[in-house]
Amino acid sequence: MYIIQNGTLVSSEKTWQADLALEDGRIAAVAPAIPAAPGDQCLDAAGCLVFPGFIDPHTHLDMDNGVTVTAGDFPSGTLAAVCGGTTTILDFATQDRGGTLAQALERWHAKADGRSSCNYGFHMAVTGWNESTRRELRDMIAAGVTSLKVYLAYDALRVDDGALLDIFQECRALGLQIGCHCENGDIVNLLQRWELAKGNRGPAGHPASRPPAAEAEAVARCCRIAAMADCPVIIVHLSTEAGLEALNYARNIYDPPMWAETCPQYLFLNESRYGLPGFEGAKYVMSPPLRTDEDRWEIGRALLNNEIQTLGSDHCSYNFAGQKELGREDFTKIPNGIPGLEHRPALLFSEYTGGAGLTPEQMCRILSENPARLYGMYPQKGVLAVGSDADVTVWDPEAVWTITAAAQHHKVDYTPYEGMTVTGRARAVFVNGVLAARDGEPVQTGLGRYVFRRTLDEKDKRDLGYPINVLEFTTTI
Repeated sequence: MYIIQNGTLVSSEKTWQADLALEDGRIAAVAPAIPAAPGDQCLDAAGCLVFPGFIDPHTHLDMDNGVTVTAGDFPSGTLAAVCGGTTTILDFATQDRGGTLAQALERWHAKADGRSSCNYGFHMAVTGWNESTRRELRDMIAAGVTSLKVYLAYDALRVDDGALLDIFQECRALGLQIGCHCENGDIVNLLQRWELAKGNRGPAGHPASRPPAAEAEAVARCCRIAAMADCPVIIVHLSTEAGLEALNYARNIYDPPMWAETCPQYLFLNESRYGLPGFEGAKYVMSPPLRTDEDRWEIGRALLNNEIQTLGSDHCSYNFAGQKELGREDFTKIPNGIPGLEHRPALLFSEYTGGAGLTPEQMCRILSENPARLYGMYPQKGVLAVGSDADVTVWDPEAVWTITAAAQHHKVDYTPYEGMTVTGRARAVFVNGVLAARDGEPVQTGLGRYVFRRTLDEKDKRDLGYPINVLEFTTTI
């Protein structure tokens, strides 16, 4: 048995002084004091916050975009996750056009099974919708995959509005969660052609071709189509104030729950990065792109206010050398994505515990409880309770350190957060009751297990609510 002693335990509602006993992969006891017996191992967590293991609901590991494959794979990505305090990830198993969901799931299991240092599950990214795919959805539920993703941008991935409505209808009937990448693909394609025609071939053409309006329009359209099907929806990687306004307007007039996720890059970086000298701006090419400081502040406010429920890294790493450089002559060929899985918890804690007033309870809600509830893992995960999985992050709120590419565990040659000094770090991370990392360095690898998830019930949906009373708007989208 492993006993975590003298720490401050955290839930979404309170903090309290207690010890925690871990045994056989579960939390065996929570009590004011748990004495050690012969053979027990102990960790003194005095001065530390003890969280349910953090969950990253949005990663792309070992992903082939049709031109190149991400630098980060499951062994490296999940190791980086654990070192940063994340004990579970949800990655996107992407259906090939003309392929089946079963084939995609089999491929992703081959990438992850026996090769992961944290626990893992999959969303199914649906790129081709037909009757065969519809029939497969029940098989996905039986396999523990209870969430889908659809794209409204990228020609090789997106579905049209008719297919979107049909998918929403089916998800509503089966109780599946569905997330949506909301950018207007037709508008993006046209603006890309315009930017190239004007000679804007460098990284600055990327944000110019994906303006806030392209996100806001797609968010509004997605929410209206979801409402037609009376289907809950998750807007992933929300990046703009305009997109948030479109979402909150829809929440005020439609019945089904509409949740949202954002990412660290939209809280801590801004669009000025695309103006860096030479080709450096390519390091920050992702979709949606970085936005203005006004967008950052509003997205951060909404996250703390539970208008945005989760913080996913959208980790999708490509090396600057040899991969990002594929787009030196044409920004549309720069592989989209940045690394961030390892640094997500520290960035949130460091930047938001000061003037923004992030509380431990809010951090637990954002990084642990909400993603566990939203994706069918609660109370197996997301809470420190007897019988729950022994995934635990012991957080040192006083640790001060600097993010560098040289020290990170991501398998990639840069970090977008290079040189940022942050406060707060995972002192100890337990995966399935085993010490996996200490002070940001690995202790034991290969501990991850596949997470079999359930569909949501009505209580889950109520508990994931948002503060409707603050959503007041005078304009429509």
